[in-house]
Amino acid sequence: MMNILRLSLIGGLLLSGCVLGPDFKRPESPKLASYSSEIGGVSSADSPKLVDSEALPEQWWKLFESKALSQLVDQGLANSPTLAAAEARLLSLGESLEADTGWVLFPHVDASTSSSRQKISGATFGNAGNPRIFSVHNAVIDVSYSIDAFGGGQRYLEQGLAKVEQQAFQLEASRLTLITNIVTTAIAEASLREQIAATEMMIADEQNLLEMSEQQFDIGTIAKGALLAQRTSLAQTRTQLPALQKALATMRHQLAILVGVMPGEAQLPLIHMDELVLPKEIPVTLPSTLTQRRPDVRLSETLLHQASAQIGIATANMYPKLALSASYATEATTLSNLFNAGSMVWGLGAGLTQPLFRGGELRARKRAALADFDQAAANYRQSVLSAFGDVADAMLGLEMDGRQLQLEIEADSLAAETLAIVREQHQQGAVSYLALLDAQSRYQQARINLIKVRAAMFNDTAALIFALGGGWQQNSASDKPQTMEKQ
Repeated sequence: MMNILRLSLIGGLLLSGCVLGPDFKRPESPKLASYSSEIGGVSSADSPKLVDSEALPEQWWKLFESKALSQLVDQGLANSPTLAAAEARLLSLGESLEADTGWVLFPHVDASTSSSRQKISGATFGNAGNPRIFSVHNAVIDVSYSIDAFGGGQRYLEQGLAKVEQQAFQLEASRLTLITNIVTTAIAEASLREQIAATEMMIADEQNLLEMSEQQFDIGTIAKGALLAQRTSLAQTRTQLPALQKALATMRHQLAILVGVMPGEAQLPLIHMDELVLPKEIPVTLPSTLTQRRPDVRLSETLLHQASAQIGIATANMYPKLALSASYATEATTLSNLFNAGSMVWGLGAGLTQPLFRGGELRARKRAALADFDQAAANYRQSVLSAFGDVADAMLGLEMDGRQLQLEIEADSLAAETLAIVREQHQQGAVSYLALLDAQSRYQQARINLIKVRAAMFNDTAALIFALGGGWQQNSASDKPQTMEKQ
């Protein structure tokens, strides 16, 4: 449908004698070599490598190689009320534009028929005592056409097409946001479950040590102060569990809503952190093409286009409007005579309307349109700045995650080695239970920190892909969202 509309719009523009107002030109992309001067390259071998490429797959979440995650995303895309509303809005705007195209570019032809039976007094003909009854039948074809001499109608259609494109990019932005939220929420949920498991293991270890210490206290080999210290440590560790369990339940509720099901009825697949795979490479859009990839920036561009077209509409309203009309009809008192030669009637008409005095209204509306264009231009520049800022922050975050991951892996390895040594020394009686408890606690905390930083790296990977505009641009070789073409 949209291809036909574009052809109709182009044809109308070629046929029109004059189109007032500025012709819209897409803003040029910033000429930048890099997104940030603060980024020096990810230092961890376990983190993704950023490569300059436009080949980001449409279903980018499959880079994590998790069937459960893909299932959640598919479910969310199928059930989302937000996407359903956006698709319906896009369809509505597309049909409205098609209707407006017919109204602006083509003549209006209407056919009508009518029949009536009347009784009139004979007094009309000077004979009061002789009333007359007769029937009248007619058939009429009316043709009218408004000549768009100054392009106001063309600018109106141009504005309508920009509104359709705006909604198409809004749909793509909503889709990308939904996918990213599902991915990051699912990763956060998996991270919380691992943190809970690590905390429960820490509690079990401390409980075992406490039971051993109580036995030692009963036979008098350790002081009461050491026993109380272990009881305090166990109590403090247990306090961490309810907060983690609450966060996990809340995250499950949020994930259920994102995939379009009631939290109380959700049967969501479980995602395990060890099943997720970090992509070895992330294709990074070149800075010079980012503004063509981000749906929110393209949406802002369509608002600028609409404001440009409104200037043309306001300008054309200051000039004359010419309308042509014609009618061809038949009229008879009997149906058998309705199409006889003598029953034919016709008419031609033309009308010209020139605004003479509106109290400054039309000039003020044009000035308002110019101001609206300046506002839209400023908003577009801000959207571009925000887009580059998002990418720079996400790339820097991923780089810092790489460095942090390397440090946490080293800390986890050292904590595990320390625990093994202290455990052996404790069995030989060389160190106290408190030393063993401290080594055990440090190891479990290192595990939790490692879980958190791995989850952060997955989330920041998703955040970077989101900032780059996702993989939606691979739907088509054109720079329009494919969703719009399907309508």
